[in-house]
Amino acid sequence: MNAPLLALLFFVAPPPAEPVRVAAAASLKSALDEIAPAFEAQQPGIEVAVSYGASGSLLAQLRQRAPFDLFLSADAEYPAAAHAEGLSDGPPSAYALGRLALWARDDSPFDPARGLAALREAEARRIAIANPRHAPYGRAAEAALRAAGAWEAVQPKLLLGENVAQAAHFAHQGAADAGLVALATALSPAMAAAGRHVVVDAALHPPLVHAGVVLAHAPRREAARALFEFLVSPQGRAILARHGYAAAP
Repeated sequence: MNAPLLALLFFVAPPPAEPVRVAAAASLKSALDEIAPAFEAQQPGIEVAVSYGASGSLLAQLRQRAPFDLFLSADAEYPAAAHAEGLSDGPPSAYALGRLALWARDDSPFDPARGLAALREAEARRIAIANPRHAPYGRAAEAALRAAGAWEAVQPKLLLGENVAQAAHFAHQGAADAGLVALATALSPAMAAAGRHVVVDAALHPPLVHAGVVLAHAPRREAARALFEFLVSPQGRAILARHGYAAAP
């Protein structure tokens, strides 16, 4: 057997690199669906795998050492908690500012243009929001409803989603007459085609500062850092802006 053939027989291709695994707030899906392939095009050989959920639920998974490299939250508090508990490779960094939107299907009896106070009225029979216990957009929804003087009246009507994406799903499928969702979700093609929305006055709720951390136990720490840097680059910010996010303060 000649030497080149022998070398081929013993050649073992290196295993493919593991993807950089991201734990991301559910509200980020439409933006990350565009950001991930744009980043992969710039960084050949790095694949991005994203798991979505409520930010608080994702933090609970990180506390159990779930195999993620990067945590992108819909607030700053959960990444700060991760850092305080030694779960991150450094302090959190803000990457965007989210907005809250009031959305309803085109065939809903409720018109979002009437505003939050009108959710007390009979035509808003069910109202979908993310669970305020572990979803930042749910906390923002509660704060906005309280500021509008509608919280007490709407509580019996609330349909709580595990995260803001599920709340949007309830409204989109007609299980609720209206939903308080992320503006990014309201702008997504499926939601925009099926309904209409108004942006909730940002003064009615605490700022939705979105922050992230690279995780201390991340096997692909450098790739995670590169992805976060892309997120806050001019190209990343432009994509985020198209999906309803403002620049981080």
